[in-house]
Amino acid sequence: MNDVCYQCARRAWLLSKLGVRLDYSARDPSRFWSILELPDPELIDALGGRRRAALRAAHAEWEPTPSVDRQPRALCRHHVAYPQSLREDALAPHSLEVRGPGERLAGMLDGKIVAIVGTRRASDYGMETARELARGLAASGITVASGLAEGIPRAVHAGALEADGATLAVMTGGVERCTPAWCAPLYGRILERGCAIAEPHMSLRVRHWCQYASARTLALLVHLVIVVEATEQPSELACAKVAWSRARHVAAVPGRVSSPASRGSNSLLMNGARLVRGPQDALDVLYGVGVHDAAGVSAGPAALQPRLARVLERVSDGEDTVAKLTARGTPSDEISVALAELELCGLLLRGDAGRYVPLAGGSQAEHLRRIAAAR
Repeated sequence: MNDVCYQCARRAWLLSKLGVRLDYSARDPSRFWSILELPDPELIDALGGRRRAALRAAHAEWEPTPSVDRQPRALCRHHVAYPQSLREDALAPHSLEVRGPGERLAGMLDGKIVAIVGTRRASDYGMETARELARGLAASGITVASGLAEGIPRAVHAGALEADGATLAVMTGGVERCTPAWCAPLYGRILERGCAIAEPHMSLRVRHWCQYASARTLALLVHLVIVVEATEQPSELACAKVAWSRARHVAAVPGRVSSPASRGSNSLLMNGARLVRGPQDALDVLYGVGVHDAAGVSAGPAALQPRLARVLERVSDGEDTVAKLTARGTPSDEISVALAELELCGLLLRGDAGRYVPLAGGSQAEHLRRIAAAR
């Protein structure tokens, strides 16, 4: 079913014709956002170059290609089902493709939505933090949204689905097929419980500017943007910057000061973003401190044997390799056995270069509850 009016369908055609120029404009995000806000005639004047006259003529004579109703559904800002948060904003896309039941999308848009975003080259710490944030928020009844890519976005959707929560994927290259292809199994699970949306593109190639366009769509849909790990590249901070410009809540997870993957998120914190350590912090930003409690079972390391609790605490304090843990004289075989047991309990994750990463609070609490119940 296609619910896109003539005016909005012609806009999608025009954007495809200006793809190369839009790619160039995206090098300067602030200029790019202002260009996307322009109506069609002014957009042609700004980017048309020597083709201005030909584009004006083609724009005036454009007619949609006749087609039968198709899936996925497409709708525009003049349709009653178009998201209200996008309808009145000049920066928002003029039309959207939707995959998933319309009633499900409407229900997701009626409640609180939190975007969790970050780099595709995430560390083990970033992946686990993103997964646990999404899991905890989804368990608390929040719709979790992100793009669909490797790294943080993939961890976000996986975490929300673990809690049987609703998840919204804002796609870069359209919703008919999954890009990248290796995320296809995850995409199938997203569509079973949530929805996917994308700005329609009439070109076969997914251009560079589309990444920025999907980031702005995500930012305008949600009530809070959380950046877990991000470099200082503009593309990784685009969602947060747009949300800030529209007075949306922006938060970030603190990372190691020496890690390039955390420079962007740490800079957001320095510039006034709210600090988020777990789902409860995010809920406090959304509703106010103490108004809405995060779902989950609280438990502490007391449920562990003392020898395991000590090793877990040392790893959390930065002694994250066998060499560091044995530096105080603790026998290496004792440390190895403790690390193996903590891995089996689901309290540690072995990462790159033999480092161990403590799992975030929600996962720890669940495993500790099971340990205590088994006694």
